[in-house]
Parts: sequence; structure tokens; C-alpha cells
Amino acid sequence: MHPYRTHTCGALSAANVGETVRLSGWVHRKRDHGGVLFVDLRDHYGMTQIVADEDSPALEVLDRLRVESVVTIDGVVKARTPSTVNANLATGEIEVFARAIMVQSRAEELPMPVAGEQEYPEEIRLKHRFLDLRRERVHRNIVLRSQVIGSLRRRMTEQGFLEYQTPILTASSPEGARDFLVPSRMHPGKFYALPQAPQMFKQMLMVSGFDRYFQIAPCFRDEDLRADRSLEFYQLDFEMSYVTQEDIFQMLEPVLAGVFEEFADGFTVTPAGSFPRIPYAEAMLKYGSDKPDLRNPLIISDVSEHFVQSGFGLFEKIVGTGGKVRVIPAPNTANKSRKFFDDMNNWARGEGFAGLGYVTRKGGEFGGPVAKNHGTEGMEKLYAQLGLGPDDGLFFAAGKEKDAAKLAGAARTRVAEELGLVEQGCFKFCWIVDFPMFEYDEELKKVDFSHNPFSMPQGEMEALETKDPLDILAWQYDIVCNGYELSSGAIRNHKPEIMYKAFEIAGYSRHEVDENFSGMINAFKYGAPPHGGSAPGIDRIVMLLAGESAIREVIAFPMNQRGEDLMMQAPTVVAPQQLRELHIRTMDKPQADLAKLVRTDNIGD
Repeated sequence: MHPYRTHTCGALSAANVGETVRLSGWVHRKRDHGGVLFVDLRDHYGMTQIVADEDSPALEVLDRLRVESVVTIDGVVKARTPSTVNANLATGEIEVFARAIMVQSRAEELPMPVAGEQEYPEEIRLKHRFLDLRRERVHRNIVLRSQVIGSLRRRMTEQGFLEYQTPILTASSPEGARDFLVPSRMHPGKFYALPQAPQMFKQMLMVSGFDRYFQIAPCFRDEDLRADRSLEFYQLDFEMSYVTQEDIFQMLEPVLAGVFEEFADGFTVTPAGSFPRIPYAEAMLKYGSDKPDLRNPLIISDVSEHFVQSGFGLFEKIVGTGGKVRVIPAPNTANKSRKFFDDMNNWARGEGFAGLGYVTRKGGEFGGPVAKNHGTEGMEKLYAQLGLGPDDGLFFAAGKEKDAAKLAGAARTRVAEELGLVEQGCFKFCWIVDFPMFEYDEELKKVDFSHNPFSMPQGEMEALETKDPLDILAWQYDIVCNGYELSSGAIRNHKPEIMYKAFEIAGYSRHEVDENFSGMINAFKYGAPPHGGSAPGIDRIVMLLAGESAIREVIAFPMNQRGEDLMMQAPTVVAPQQLRELHIRTMDKPQADLAKLVRTDNIGD
């Protein structure tokens, strides 16, 4: 007999009744029934009920052990009585009567229980992550992550992609988010950077003739954390040669739809080949966001024209100075009290906005200050244009276009949640396309790249030479699911002369391009194929499939919101000798940044 187990704790069934078996695992729960002890024994595969009565030499040992101790049990498989069968357990038809026990490891008193799904503070969970990972939900999430990655790899390989690895130690880039820097011992005063994305390397693989590349790539960005962002993350990084934007859509939709269908657990999924394509400008207008949640049926409208001449002076002034008025419908709210509308206004103020105007309507009668000032006739025209009914309310977001869009987008989400309008049990995908190539930076008072500087402008050189930069669109695209951006991507700018011109518009000289992006620009001068790609985020994909709202729940060993590994106590102070070897000296007090030398938008996908 094997020294530790003949079966796993999830393998035994009625077919094994009468067999002598050996199981090993953790003591999950204990229940004392007066001379008979029931123990749930748990391993990675499942749970088996162990029974130790007064005739069992294991009774006394199990009785003294704390839960989470590791034991090996020899016993006989017996059938449970019909009334005690546990239909929710794979091994629920049987139990094992313990005849011998060996304690492999005794557990001390636990800082947090493993059994059950109680919520515990983040600090306790992350400090004792090895215990947290034993808990059923978190353990299941990490298994799901492995399965999703396996499925992605298989689907990419089936489409002719080959997996290649790109460097982890590379050069710092002046664009993108803040780098993690690694000092070089052999080159004093110089630093490597951890990759924010394999952007340049994967493009140079295309230049090298590999045609279809993919990688489950680790990426690192030194940026402020939030629920769906981590300092270290993984993405399905891929690149293709001789492709158009449409080719990439046709390739990626079956991969993502297929993975979601495989692990959707009953949820519906947007079918491959039918992901909606929404231009960026339309997304910002209708949804107030470039990552719209299409489960939300509410559509934002621009009604600025209704307030060019209006009795409502505030909106008239906003429109007259170039601002916008956006509205969010609140259907069937005649039964809602004034407090519902006032609470929405207070919420908007709490989010840092000036406020959220509103109109109530019950049986065709308008209410609220906007309606009072704008007049019944004006409101009826506005409602007719929007197709709203006699019992529908309306919220107003007004201000500069970007501010109005941002508030309207947040309010659209809030209203739908408050009214229970968000569709459940589905994964709804869409593409956001036609991103602007450039934007005007109000702080720097200059035109700059709006997204990815290495994208091909639509219209190529002709557009750069003849169009207003703010009117130029790029071959850039994002894929969004249920309000989460899974990845951004682009058809790349593979022509040096177009790249120089694009950077010139953004205020960069030819010398700066050569100096900062030497590897890529030099490679393009020796024959580069048209190419493009993207990089869906693994963590966010698994988070959605697991039904979680934070990626830390699907990462085995995540950091906290301050970028600390509480279990390993990182980051930490290092020995002076290590710093001397690296020719580094630390300051007693960190100094404020003297200048913002890097942008915080993403360089890669």
C-alpha cells in the first residue's frame, strides 16, 4: 500500500464499499456525537467523512488534534444509511471507518478558520494567505485560473500561434506607466526595467518573421492599485503579421467567447462573430465610458440643443459657453419618492460633481426644478424626442463635454443598479473602435498621443499631413466585457516615416524617437510587415468567470492596496552590503518628484 494514500478524498463512491483504503489530508471539521467522532478529511480533490468510534484506535488521537492538522487514515469504506447520504458531496454515499491513524503534521491554533466562507479583514487574509487559499471559494478560483490559462493556450495553438518568451529585464521606456527599476551590479549607475508589456519585443518578433506569436506574459506597472489592477499581472499577449483590424477580430472572438462559454457555469455569452463594434465617440456619448456595460439598457442622450434658449438659465449658460447637457432616463419611476431623486443628486456631489439635475414625471405631470424652469412645452418636446413615457424620470449631467460625459456615465450605472435594470446571468462583449490618435493636453497645453503612440493612424501619412490632429482616428481597439476593459490593441505603425511624423505632431523630435525607441525604429528600417495584436488580461477574465469583484480573489499570492506582500513582508529594507554592491545609497526621507518625466497612460496592450 502507498505510504500516504490509495485514493484522494474526492474519489470514493458506493463502488468502493468494503474496501480497505488509505487517505491523507487536512482535518477540516470535527463533530463529536458522544463516543463517535465524525471528521471531514479534506485534500485538493474533495472531502471524505471519517468515522471513529470507541473501538477505533484513531478516536483518541483525532479527538486531541486541532482542525487543519494533516493526518493519514487507514480504514474501511462503508455505505451511509439512506437518511445520512449527503447529495451535495461527491463522496456523500460513503464514509470511512478509521482503523489506524498517523499524524503527519499538527496544526497550532488558527488565526482564521478554513471551514466556512466568513469574511475576514484583508490584512488577516493576506498575512495568512496559505490558509486563505485552503478555503473552498479561493481554492476553486485558483484552480479555475489554471484551467482558463490552459484553455487559452490550447485555443491559440489551434489557430496557428506559437508561444515565445520575451525578456523580463529590459530597458526603461519614457512612455507608459511608471516602471519598476532593477539596478545593475555589473554596470554601476544603470538600471534595467521590468516590462510593462512585451510591446516592443512582440513587434520585433513580427519583424523577425515569426508571424503568429503568443505568450501568457507577466507584466509590471508601478501604479496606484484598485480592485481590478495589480502591480504584477498576466495577459494573453499576442501579435500577428499581415493582418487588418478585421482579421484580429475574427481570430480573437472565438478564443474569448469559447473560453467564457467553457467556464460560464450557465451564463449566456455573446457569440463569436457578433461582438458589437462601437466607435469611441459613440461610446462616450451613449454610455459615458469607453468600457460600457451592455447589460445596462439605459442610453445617454445629448439634449444640449433643447437648452440653447431656455428658461433654465444655468443650462443655457453652460450650452452657450460650449458645454453639453446629457440625460439619463429613469424608466417607471412614478412610484419613487422625491428622496430617490434627491439621493442621486447627493451621490453625484459626493463623487465630486456639482450635482445631478432631475425631472420627475407621474401620469404625464412633470416635477422638479429643471421642468419648472424649462417649461411644460419644452419638456414635452424633449420627452418626445427621447421616446420617454408618462411615468419616466430623467437625470441631467451638464458641464464641459468630458465632465458631462463622465458624470452621465457614472449616473447611468448608478440609476440602473438602483432600479434593478442590469441584466444578470450573462457576459456581454463589445469592441470599442476608432479611438482618436491625438488629444489636447490641457495641463501641458499641447497635442499629445491619446492612447498608444505606436498605432497606425487611419489614413496613414496623408491623414497626418492634411488633417487636424484632433480629427485623426487610429487603428486602435479595446475589447470590453460587462463594463471591464479586457484589453487594448492596435494595428501597429510599422513605417518609420509615419512614426517620425506622428511623434513630431506630439512634440517629439526625430532624435528623441531614435534615442528612446532605438530598437523598434531601427528594426522597422530593415523591412517590417504590417502587423497588429492585443493582450487580454488573464486576471480580469478569471475574475469575471469566478463572479468576483476584485482580482486579488483570483491571484494566488496578491499584494494589498498599498503594494505590500504581508505574508513575505515585501518590500523590505536590504542589507547595506547589498546596496554597496549595487552602488546605491538610500535617502533618509523620500523627496518629492522634481518633474513628471513619464506619462501614466498605457504604452502596451
